[in-house]
Amino acid sequence: MEPRPRSFYLLAAFFGLFLLFLYGPTITIAILSFQGPQGGLTFPMNGTSVYWFKDLFEQQAVGDIWGSFRRSFALGFMVMVTTVVVSVMGGLAFRSRFPGSGLLFYLIITSLVIPSILISLGVGLMFSQSGMKVHWATSGYGSQLTWTLPFGLLIMFAVFNRFDKSYEEAARDLGATPWQTIRHVVLPIIGPSLIGVALFGFTLSYDEFARTLLTAGSYNTLPLEIYGMTTNVTTPVLYALGTLTTVFSFLMIGVFLLLVTLTARRKAKAGSDAGKGMV
Repeated sequence: MEPRPRSFYLLAAFFGLFLLFLYGPTITIAILSFQGPQGGLTFPMNGTSVYWFKDLFEQQAVGDIWGSFRRSFALGFMVMVTTVVVSVMGGLAFRSRFPGSGLLFYLIITSLVIPSILISLGVGLMFSQSGMKVHWATSGYGSQLTWTLPFGLLIMFAVFNRFDKSYEEAARDLGATPWQTIRHVVLPIIGPSLIGVALFGFTLSYDEFARTLLTAGSYNTLPLEIYGMTTNVTTPVLYALGTLTTVFSFLMIGVFLLLVTLTARRKAKAGSDAGKGMV
């Protein structure tokens, strides 16, 4: 076996430093969340326990943790469903050029480069000046879609750019209607990509702060609630909350990855069964 070149170890060390930079703050918060009842917000730790996790589930003097979590989860689900549906429709529409398609594409991408706080301010002003209530489920929902939809559409553009149209032609030759072709041919093939779009939509919404800051109204989402607690809460319960929300985020990613794996296995099994049928 040939010895590894020196560049390998240099790159490995650089990658290790990158991982430390990426996950170091999260690991630090996780460690500090396991302090004893007399623990503070900095090192050195004062004992070890799960006291602050238990305290998190009790009535808090400051903040509405679980209410904000429910709102963030509901908002993330709404944004996820809308992002998937609109992205698929947009991807299908852009498969062929139509008048104004180029302008529409650049308008979609532009929302990614406009500062998020300006989007939040603009959407909030639009709702308030129109006499509509500024609320996390309306104005907050709309402002977050300006963030998630471009990502979803870009993914769908890439997927349909590599999509083999012969599958659709075969379905039409067999008498399938356009809707049957989409439902039974197109959607199963792009299924893993749809799960990826759903993951993007949910996680981007769940963690979004700037675009929700001026559009959430009287009720905070979880990122806004955590930000508000940083100025009032002086105990490790804030770290316990951060640890739990991080675990929840990784759990959601794991669920989506499991769905992708199951979808891929189901597709492979269906292809294998079809091949056996032909034999």
